[in-house]
Order: sequence, then structure tokens, then C-alpha cells
Amino acid sequence: MRKAFTRALYDISKKNKDVYSMTADIGVFAFNDIKKDFPERFFNVGVAEANMMGMAAGLALSDKIPFVFTIAPFITMRCCEQIKVDVCYHDLPVKIYGAGGGFVYGPQGATHHAIEEIGVLRSLPNITLVCPSDPIETEKLTYESMKLKGPLYVRISRNNEPNYHDKEYDFKFGVADEIKSGSDISIISTGPVLGNVLDSYDVLKSKGYDISIINMATVKPIDKKAVLKCAKQTGNIITVEEHNIIGGLGSAVAEVLSENNCSDVNFKRLGVNDKFCEVHGTHEELQHEYGISSDSIITEVDNLLSGKIISKV
Repeated sequence: MRKAFTRALYDISKKNKDVYSMTADIGVFAFNDIKKDFPERFFNVGVAEANMMGMAAGLALSDKIPFVFTIAPFITMRCCEQIKVDVCYHDLPVKIYGAGGGFVYGPQGATHHAIEEIGVLRSLPNITLVCPSDPIETEKLTYESMKLKGPLYVRISRNNEPNYHDKEYDFKFGVADEIKSGSDISIISTGPVLGNVLDSYDVLKSKGYDISIINMATVKPIDKKAVLKCAKQTGNIITVEEHNIIGGLGSAVAEVLSENNCSDVNFKRLGVNDKFCEVHGTHEELQHEYGISSDSIITEVDNLLSGKIISKV
């Protein structure tokens, strides 16, 4: 996903001389071509994320279009005040890309995990939040981001992820992507955890379940029509996210359901159950530990449809 992002950014930079690229001590090699061909528009600020955000805001106030990039928790939580005051308050077109969302940097521990930043940033006015599921979606949204006039946060993984979309996929901010259509239950996910949802599909289908799978890449603004369609079509909804269950996709979906009187919908949030990661392991091991692996999804669908979990909105 990182390669897809920098590839698109290089092409955009080649076409638009107002585009600037910034990074904070990581990903420099990924920016080699940009640094070589557009050296006056590339800055590596070092371990100074808050300064980088202030610089980006200054560039945006000077009619430039800055793209800023580093590890997800450092580009969000470490400089949340600058995102709020310098970027969002002025509604500036700063494109913020965080690498290693969720448990991608698994063995590095809680300092490097990003499992709360969507909830924090979702409360800030003006910002658009996106968690693409694969490299194709990452590349498409990077091109599409040039049409946005306000702040943007994109949470990506790292590299070598599989693609779940074809090259003809048409990404639009705020529009959900229906991967599968079914009548029994809707599974709404955001980010690369879509792969776990798809891995669970054949097993669930073999059990006789008719499954809808929705890729909700844009968490804010959320596609309310897609959520309400799921409520009407299946009456059972599970959200899956590599994030605290508080404040992220599950909370956004619950808000839509409750504010539209969908009290008869059976609803379950899958994510990190409001706790810090206290387990050392790989990305995949941590997904399993915190209940967002394909096996966990299968179990929760079984439980919900068999009546073992009745969680009305």
C-alpha cells in the first residue's frame, strides 16, 4: 500500500508543481524518486511530527498541497493538537498518510500500534477519514484526494498486501463498496481486515448463510445509505475493524442505526475491546488474540445468527 501511495504521489507531483511531500524519518527510500526528481518539494523533517504538521499547514496556507507521511500513531496521536488547531480549524487541504494502521507493527508493542486514532480524529470537524483495504484502493483514493478541499487522514498498512479490487474499481469518498450481496447478515469492515472477512466467506456460505460484505473505506463521512440498506436487507450487522471498538467504524455504524430508529437490528462490533495490547506477537497473531481473525468472524456470525448474541441497537 505504501508503494501504491508513493507511486500515485510521484505521478501527481509530476503533473502539479504545487504538490509537496513530507516525511518524518521513515519511508525515505519509498520517496527516492520524488526526492530525486522534485528535491525542492520534498522534506524529511526527522523525528519532529508536530513540526511537520505545522509546516504542512503553512504550505497549505500558501496555496500548496502537502502530503505528509510517517508511522500512523506518530502522525496522529503525537501531533493531534497541530492537526486540530493548525489543519482542521483552518480546513486546510493537508493529506495525512499513516503507515502501519492497527497491529501492523505487531512486535514493536503498544507504542507502535494504531488502534485509537480513528476515534480521536473522527471527533475533529472538517476531516475526512479513510482506511483503504488494498493497494488499488490506496492508489485510487490518492488521485481522488486532489479533489478534496479539506483535511484528509488515510490509514494504510505497509507493503505486499493482496488486492481485493480490480484496476477498474472506481473509488469515491464517502461511498461504500458492496463486495458481496446477501440476505442473512451484513459484515461491514474497514481497511485491510477485509481480507479476513473474505477468508471467512466460503466457510459461512458452506454453513448455509447468505452474507453481504461491505467495504466501508471511508469512516468519515460514513455512507449512511449503505448502512441503512444493510439494516433493511439483512437485519443483522457485524462491523469488523482493527481498532478500539469505541470511536471507530462500529461506533459510526451504531450512530447511524440508532439515529434512524433501527431498533430491531441485531448488531455486534468486532475490534479491540477497549484495552491496550498486552500480548507480544506478529500482526496475524494479534488479530487472532483480539478477535478480528477470520476464525473469530466465523464464530461471531454463528453466534449472532443462532441467537447466542442478541445485541439490539
